[in-house]
Amino acid sequence: MTRATSLRFPNFIRAIAAAFLLTAAGLLAMTQATRAEPVATFGLTDQDRADLLRIEEYFNSFDTLRARFQQYAVESGTSTGNIYLRRPGRLRVEYDPPVPVVIVADGILVSYYDKDLDQVDQLPLKSSPVWFLLENRVEFDEHVTVTGIERDAGSLRVSMYQTDDADAGKVTLIFTDNPLELRQWTVIDAQGTEVRVGLEQVALGGALANELFATPVPRSRYE
Repeated sequence: MTRATSLRFPNFIRAIAAAFLLTAAGLLAMTQATRAEPVATFGLTDQDRADLLRIEEYFNSFDTLRARFQQYAVESGTSTGNIYLRRPGRLRVEYDPPVPVVIVADGILVSYYDKDLDQVDQLPLKSSPVWFLLENRVEFDEHVTVTGIERDAGSLRVSMYQTDDADAGKVTLIFTDNPLELRQWTVIDAQGTEVRVGLEQVALGGALANELFATPVPRSRYE
């Protein structure tokens, strides 16, 4: 069965999908291809703005990413797997056994396929907390409200939400610095569900096959 309504999309699944869309967010774009108004802020300093520009340049320096990930959420515990991203808007998340799940973003929908149930649930990209991050280029503009930037020894944390829909969820990107590299992110959705994702064995650039981003089709369709 395929369900194309976000109302049936379980909250913890929505949060998991949002957590990975955040990566696409960071990797594939913050808003529109053409800069509009300056980023919405809460008292950001000149140094904060300079760091946002560095983050834009980092994300725009590559079009694809593949990596291993480790994810933690209270409702689902700790899980691992592989993630593949391609600009614009393409995402594939494959969980390691025993988690029977594949998440695919095809540029329009996020599909959550449960292999054990042979069932696909779908969430429109624009219903996720970070849909606005899935355009062609990474640019902080008026569609993104940055609520703060924190610095520690060798790390940088940026917190933000969608300006036009603050209730959709909040995102925090965590980078190592010198050199700047995305290593972790956290998504808190409208229901307060928090998902943390960390990356390792990151490979940037290179071709990724179209088949990776094909919408999953239940086996029952072929029976």
